Amino acid sequence: MTNAVIVDVVRLASGKGKPGGALSGTHPVELLAHVLRSIVERNGIDPAQVDDVIGGCVQQVGEQSLNITRTALLSAGFPDSVPATTIDRQCGSSQQAAHFAAQGVIAGAYDMVIAAGVESMSRIPMGTASMGQDASGPGIVARYPEGLVNQGISAELISAKWKLDRETLDAFSVQSHQRAAAATAAGYFDKEILPIEVTNAAGETVLHTVDETVRASTTADGLAGLRPSFYTEEYATRFPEAPWQITPGNSSPLTDGASAVLIMSEEMAAKLGLTPRARFRAFSVAGDDPVFMLTAPIPATHKVLARSGLSIDDIDAYEVNEAFAPVPLAWAHEFGADPAKLNPWGGAISLGHALGSSGTRLLSTLVCHLEATGGRYGLQTMCEGAGMANATIIERI
Repeated sequence: MTNAVIVDVVRLASGKGKPGGALSGTHPVELLAHVLRSIVERNGIDPAQVDDVIGGCVQQVGEQSLNITRTALLSAGFPDSVPATTIDRQCGSSQQAAHFAAQGVIAGAYDMVIAAGVESMSRIPMGTASMGQDASGPGIVARYPEGLVNQGISAELISAKWKLDRETLDAFSVQSHQRAAAATAAGYFDKEILPIEVTNAAGETVLHTVDETVRASTTADGLAGLRPSFYTEEYATRFPEAPWQITPGNSSPLTDGASAVLIMSEEMAAKLGLTPRARFRAFSVAGDDPVFMLTAPIPATHKVLARSGLSIDDIDAYEVNEAFAPVPLAWAHEFGADPAKLNPWGGAISLGHALGSSGTRLLSTLVCHLEATGGRYGLQTMCEGAGMANATIIERI
C-alpha cells in the first residue's frame, strides 16, 4: 500500500475574529493564498506538480463563496491547470480535507496534494450563511419536534452528563492559556507559523507572527466573574439539568486564520528529495446525537484506535479541539487519557478556532509537538456541527 506522508505544515498566527483583529483587514482569499504560496515556496515545489488542493471553509458566503480554495490558488500564482475544491464538514472541514487528500494518495489518485483551510470570522460572522433562512426542512422538524439547539446548549448538556463543574471548566481554560503562552515564549510555534504582512489600526504595515487570542494573564478568579452565555428561560425549562456555566472564558473565541499541509506519496517525496515529517496511520469519521452534538469525538476515537491497532496509551499527544472546555474533558474522561498529553501546547480556547482552518491548524501543531518531544504517535479529533467528528492518527517519521 502507498503511504501518505506529511512533508510540511504551516499556519497563520491567529487573529481576533472581530473588527480590529490582526487579520481582519485582510481578505480571506489572501489569507489562504498566503499559506498556499508559502508552503510550495519553502519546499521548492513547482506548484504545477500539485494534483489538487482541498480546502475547508464553513461560511461559504460573501468573500468566502464561489470555491474560495480555487480563488485563493489562482491568487497565489498557481498555474491554471491546478484544480481545487472547498468542502464543509463544519468545524472539521480542513481535517476532512486532510483525510480526503491522504486517502487520495493512498488510493493512487494523487501523487501530491495540499489540504488547507481558512475562515475570516471578523469579515464573515458565524451564522452568515444561514441568516434568515430555514435550514432544517420539514423532515428535521418531524424528527426533532422540540428543535435542535446551538452548540453552547450542547456544551451545557455535556457538562451535566459528565458532572463537570464550573471550577473544572475554568481551570482547564486557564491551563490552555498558560500552556499556549509558555509554548509561544519557548518558540515552539515558530516552525509552523508563517509571518504575514497586515495593516494595523494605525494604518501601518506590520508583520503578524504571534497568536492574538492567547491571554497569558488569564486567571480562574477572572473567569469566575463571567456570566453564562446561553441561558434563556425557554432552554432552562426544556433542559432543567443544564448547569448554565458555559461562558466566553471557557469557550473558543471567534478567530481569523488559515493553514495548510503538504501531503504526498513516499515515492514522490523521495523523487523530489524531500524528507517526510509524519505519515498517516488511520482515519475515521463518526456521527452522534445532534442535540448533544459535540460528543462525536468519542465514537470517532474508538473507531480510529480500532483501525490502527493502537491503544490510547500508545498515543504520545492528543489534539482534541477545545470548542468548549467540556468537549476535551468529557473525551479524556471516557478514555482515561493522560491530562499531560491533552493539548500540551494549549488548544482552541487560547489559540483560537478559525472554523474552516482549525483541522489543519491542529494537525500542524501536532506534527511540530511530536518532533519537539520525540513522540511517535499523535491523535487528532474535533467535534463538528450536527453531531459529527473526524479522528486522525499520525506517526512521526
